[in-house]
Amino acid sequence: MAPSSPSQRPRVRFAPSPTGYLHVGGGRTALFNWLFARRQGGIFILRVEDTDVDRNRPELVEGILNSLRWLGLDWDEGPVHQSQRLDLYPLAAEKLLAAGDAYFCFCSAERYAGGDAASETADIPAEAAAAAKELRVTRCACRGFSGSDRVRKQEEGISPAIRFRVPESGATRFDDAVFGPRELQNQEIDDFVLLRSSRLPGGPRLPTYHLACVVDDIEMRITHVIRGADHLSNTPKQVLIYNALGAAPPVFAHVPLILGPDRTRLSKRHGATSVGSYQDEGFLPEAFRNFLALLGWSAGGDAEFLRTPDLISRFSLSGVSRTNAVFDRAKLEWFNTDYLQNLPVDDLLPAVEAQLRSVGLWQERWASTDRAWFARTVDLIRPRTRLLPDFSTWARAFFSDDFAYDSAAREKFWKLKPKPGEPAPHLAALLSKLADSYAALSAWDHDACDKVLRDLAAAENLKAGVLINAVRVAITGQAVAPPLFDTMVVLGQMRVVHRLRQALPAVRQIG
Repeated sequence: MAPSSPSQRPRVRFAPSPTGYLHVGGGRTALFNWLFARRQGGIFILRVEDTDVDRNRPELVEGILNSLRWLGLDWDEGPVHQSQRLDLYPLAAEKLLAAGDAYFCFCSAERYAGGDAASETADIPAEAAAAAKELRVTRCACRGFSGSDRVRKQEEGISPAIRFRVPESGATRFDDAVFGPRELQNQEIDDFVLLRSSRLPGGPRLPTYHLACVVDDIEMRITHVIRGADHLSNTPKQVLIYNALGAAPPVFAHVPLILGPDRTRLSKRHGATSVGSYQDEGFLPEAFRNFLALLGWSAGGDAEFLRTPDLISRFSLSGVSRTNAVFDRAKLEWFNTDYLQNLPVDDLLPAVEAQLRSVGLWQERWASTDRAWFARTVDLIRPRTRLLPDFSTWARAFFSDDFAYDSAAREKFWKLKPKPGEPAPHLAALLSKLADSYAALSAWDHDACDKVLRDLAAAENLKAGVLINAVRVAITGQAVAPPLFDTMVVLGQMRVVHRLRQALPAVRQIG
């Protein structure tokens, strides 16, 4: 049910870090945020968390944005770059210092290496996360420094970091929309860094993920933080920052991780892990969306073929599972095949057009005067397709006269075996007769094409299948294609006749 007033509209964000391409897990997180915003009439914000100058690769930002566009996840605000907001974070750190909720730390960065969290789209190995949980907290000695101690350190030329002063007793609690009430004893939370001691040349000190994340979420009025379950351990630290800054924490919803078939964190050893790889392979974006949505979320019931309006109308955080999901490549391929075969053909045409354009086969008239022909041809081909490139590879002959004959198909169907005691039939002569008969037809339709071929086969004492297979190779280059006479109708009379005659020299070489 949509909120009753604009001030109550949910505001969610997806916050990728340009340290790699958009991971499948990041794409699923973005999708859940987008579905939630669209279902609730809310705002979906795109934020680029690019403050990690050592690991960021700015050239990857556009790749991430393109993957989101391919997924169909349009954003309402942004992209907002943290690197363009660096003046905000020191102000928040100064406020925490003034309130006694933070302190200057003069220790070397190496002493506390690994204490800062990565961005929400980082691929943190499960074993590293487990090791972090076992970390025993030791309070930094700088926590108790007097004013004179700090002055002395600064006179020594040491540039301090700023750490959060975690309460020494009590617990930090929050409710998670997926995992329920959560609590962590403050004695188990280290005094984490807010601002690093390093800074950009001539610029402010760089924030850590925790500070930048919370400051931006407050400033952007984020109401719900939907992210991976690997960030459950980060949330108590962020709740402490919210409380210290006098801001109410958002609703947290941590979604299950995506695992490979061996139940380990999805990684390159399982195959492609970036969203862009599946775009390049030729998966339909809506099929990929449908598949991703069901990794860790259930719409209820047995329905799996859920088009995007269905996903939006059914999505709720209550349907998100606590159990990690398994990425099943075979299931993804099944989804894609199902979409290719069952989408209304008009909904499929733009994707096929884009595929044909990408390989230089597209002709503009197929979008205007010959649109009906294009739709009929795509509808004929698609039952035999698995991925979009199928339309421009094995089905190339439907869209271009420049195609090759499959060598195995030539050997199998153009080399006719004689019957015992009879000479081998001359296939080239038969195809030439067939071309002449087709050229003379006054009506070009399925039944007429069928009759001409079968009449010739009967007259030559051949099985019709012999000619059917030979003709299929001659006009499509393939041993397997849609039904022959339907294929002939969409190719048209002149093209079929031309291709039969054009194939004759190659047929003679085989025979």
